[in-house]
Amino acid sequence: MDVLYFAWVRERIGLPKEKVETQAATVGDLVAELSAREERYAVAFADLSALRVALDQELSDFDASLAGVREVAFFPPMTGG
Repeated sequence: MDVLYFAWVRERIGLPKEKVETQAATVGDLVAELSAREERYAVAFADLSALRVALDQELSDFDASLAGVREVAFFPPMTGG
């Protein structure tokens, strides 16, 4: 699946996107797998309350299933203005 990173998440990980082979069942499982890879992922995902996630361009939760998902995007909350 494609994993996309936006704003400071991209800056901390150092990539705008990557293809990931995973056995993760949920977004939370995917975050745990990525965090275990390298320190830069662990730093980016250290505070999940500061992150939002979208599955196939639909806002979702970290306990959501990844079954059939083609794209996961991580980004900070948006502010209006």
